Amino acid sequence: MPLILAVDASVLIKAYIPEVLSEKAGELFSRVQRNEVALAAPDLVYAEVGNILWKKYRLKELTAPDVEEISREILSFPLTVVPSKSILPLAIDFSIAYSITVYDALYVSTAILHGTKLVTADKKLTDTLQQTQVRENIIGLEGYC
Repeated sequence: MPLILAVDASVLIKAYIPEVLSEKAGELFSRVQRNEVALAAPDLVYAEVGNILWKKYRLKELTAPDVEEISREILSFPLTVVPSKSILPLAIDFSIAYSITVYDALYVSTAILHGTKLVTADKKLTDTLQQTQVRENIIGLEGYC
């Protein structure tokens, strides 16, 4: 059975759009293809990815066909999706305790639910959580692999 890791939108997008740490995201996705790792995320991930793609389109970093193709690929990617409704109470507790957004706390809650780590490219989030009880459940994408 593969190792389960939680991921956020910052990691998913880097696997499809060349930018800093894209190579690391690609390594993670290769491990998924080899069935060494399975990925999980709250359902919020799709809205966040969509918003990132929209912003990149608005900034003329992507064309409309690029956005459509990347969104199709992400929607077909094998991801265990956790309903936000089921983890919202825990996420609210984390957001209050650690002064992070509920959005970020949903990803942390997904990792906790699966007894695993959240892999994120969000350095601010990893830095914020380094002095908390959940620090062992967070790993920066730069430190992964």
